[in-house]
Amino acid sequence: MRTDSKLSSILHLLLHMAHSDRPLTSEELAGFLHTNPVLVRRTLAGLRERGYVASEKGHGGGWAVTADLPRVTLRDVYEAVGSPTVFAIGNRVEQPGCLVEKVVNQSLGDALAEAEALLLARFAQVTLAELSERFNALYPEGGVHHAHPSE
Repeated sequence: MRTDSKLSSILHLLLHMAHSDRPLTSEELAGFLHTNPVLVRRTLAGLRERGYVASEKGHGGGWAVTADLPRVTLRDVYEAVGSPTVFAIGNRVEQPGCLVEKVVNQSLGDALAEAEALLLARFAQVTLAELSERFNALYPEGGVHHAHPSE
């Protein structure tokens, strides 16, 4: 089963940016994720539209966090990256003719909707500042460089 790692990736980049004393280039950010800088720019564009990050071109330019970390939640970031599907479970047929399959779809749909609501409610309780504090507790001396010793 293929998972969507966009939210995890963006949170990863946001923490790197939050702990950097300078803007980070798309190339540097792509290096943290072992991906393409174009993909990083495309993904960060949604965050820029919401005012969570900003980018500057030219020498010394790059991406920086502009959000107030205590006010931005995981749910905010989740929505900014397009609200990816939370679960890979789905119905075999969306518009079944079979009454048994209709009951199965309804039961699965109700349970998945309830689980998604709980997850999104939890996302709304966790701020970027809390993630930053957890990182600082793990790596109090030197920050970002300890997170990626191979970079």
